[in-house]
Order: sequence, then structure tokens, then C-alpha cells
Amino acid sequence: MSVTLRQARPQDLDALNRLEQVAFSGDRFSRRQLWHLLNRAHADTLVADVDGRLMGYGTLLFRRGSRRARLYSFCVHPEARGGGLGRQLLEALERCAVSHGSEALALEVRADNRIALGLYRRLGFRLERWLDDYYEDGCAGWQMSKSLEAAEEASV
Repeated sequence: MSVTLRQARPQDLDALNRLEQVAFSGDRFSRRQLWHLLNRAHADTLVADVDGRLMGYGTLLFRRGSRRARLYSFCVHPEARGGGLGRQLLEALERCAVSHGSEALALEVRADNRIALGLYRRLGFRLERWLDDYYEDGCAGWQMSKSLEAAEEASV
């Protein structure tokens, strides 16, 4: 299995849209929202290409004047889960955030997504705040964050 992590390109739009449909049962981005993230937003999207198939992606949002990046979307194809692809992608996103000058990374995750919560905790994210009725189906969420200072020192 050959994994390539790279910056998303506009021509990845259709594959990203298909991945959203396969990976999420709700709270999906529309094709138009994905286009905006790729072309207009103050964001970086990295994709995981596995043997020529787009099997994961993550989008970081950056606010001008802020040293805190936000992991806005993170998705791994169901067929690729459990093999370390999510960890590789998340670590690459952390490096990307550091390269943008971010000192911390924040995210929101469904309270019932035990696998994602476990991954985030293993990679050093800490629970910050409970979010009642956060998702469209009424599921609660957790806001989590991580200091990127250690990641910055490791990349020097």
C-alpha cells in the first residue's frame, strides 16, 4: 500500500465529495462547501492518496491574527480505517498548522465517535468543553485542543 499525503487540488473536488458521502451519514459538506474550502477559504486541505484513490482528507482553518488553527473536517474512508492512515494524516495536518505559525490546534468531535476520540487523545488532544446538541441529529460533541509547541520543536 502506497500512501501519499499532499495538498488538495481543485481537481480533487469530485473525489472529496464522494468521500464525504461514503464516510458520513449526516453533517456532510456539500460540493459547493468543499469547493469553497479548496478555493476561497483561509484554509489548507491535505488529502491521503492510497494507491491512486483518495482515502482521506483533513481541512485546517486559519483566522487572521490567531495562533490557533481549527481542524474543520477530518475524514478517513471506511475501508481505510484502523490501519494508521488517520494518524499519518493528522500528524501531517499538525505539521501544516505549525508551518502556518499556529501554536495550538482545536477541533470538535461527536461524543459518540469513540474511535476518533481515542485517536485524538492518543495524539495529545485534551477535552476542553462539552457541546450539547452540537450535531444536526442532536448528538453532543466535545471541543478538544492541543498545544503544538512540542510539534514545532520536533520539526526544527
